[in-house]
Amino acid sequence: MRNDRENLIDKKTFDFSLQIIEYCEQLRSLNKYEMASQLFKSGTSIGANTWEAQNGESMADFIHKFKIAAKEADETLYWIELCKASIQYPNPHEAIFSELESIIRIITKIVGSSKKGKLTNYQINNYVG
Repeated sequence: MRNDRENLIDKKTFDFSLQIIEYCEQLRSLNKYEMASQLFKSGTSIGANTWEAQNGESMADFIHKFKIAAKEADETLYWIELCKASIQYPNPHEAIFSELESIIRIITKIVGSSKKGKLTNYQINNYVG
């Protein structure tokens, strides 16, 4: 991780990206390249945007980056649901769904609290849900 203090959203999105990478490798081994590419991009972008948000130039920039992360999370959920529904694709592990739902809840809470001015810099950097 990027510093000595653990940040819940950083840890969760980093670990989730690793799960996505593993599932995408499984898709690639089955020649499902298009789906693997879509899922890889959206699934790993969640963490990239939450990390980038924490170095935002302003609170508005911070919120904007977290909103992008939320959109990427929704897109990722779509691709995962599509894989689950299709008989042509391997079923994603339930852990992927539960972790993504947890990440979405945290991101939603961070955005909502930030808009209301209820998050301090300390809470943003050490968010524990």
